[in-house]
Amino acid sequence: MIAHVKGIVTEKMITSVIVDVHGLGYEVSVAAGDYDTASLHEEVTFYTYHHIREQSQELFGFTTLAAKKLFELLITVQGVGPKAGMAILSLGDAETVRNAIANSDSVFVAKASGVGKRIAERVIVDLADKVGLPLRYDNSSLTGISQQIAHTDEALEALMALGYTLADATKALEGVPTDLSTADRVTQALKG
Repeated sequence: MIAHVKGIVTEKMITSVIVDVHGLGYEVSVAAGDYDTASLHEEVTFYTYHHIREQSQELFGFTTLAAKKLFELLITVQGVGPKAGMAILSLGDAETVRNAIANSDSVFVAKASGVGKRIAERVIVDLADKVGLPLRYDNSSLTGISQQIAHTDEALEALMALGYTLADATKALEGVPTDLSTADRVTQALKG
């Protein structure tokens, strides 16, 4: 399997980019947010999901490990394939999508291209308990478990690299101050 691709963006198409890795070009399908941040002739790194079917092989790329793990959860839901999973992740950053699922917001999920009400509700039912605790909204500010955990939270990604699920990593970081260094946050989360 191809775990990640690091190289120079040589072309951008509608929903994918071509990444040149030492002379070999990989076409990587990406979510809208990752597409927008990928600049031509700049170096990028994508965590990849290698989808193999009888007639084709596709690479789906994510700038964060959290987004990749959420994608892998999404495609376990009956009726959600890789294209629908990418459409759902294109609704916002990985943390926004994860929080919508945790908050049982099927209306948000149903906004994804090709995802109807029934599939959105199935995503909520199947994944709400697997994505971690929801963030609480209080006067438009984030409180509770997140303490404003960013979608690029390195501590969250480090815990997932150690084998934690997205839900377990999110729960482990609950109450850990975000102003600490990444190493200190991971240490405190592991001490739990």
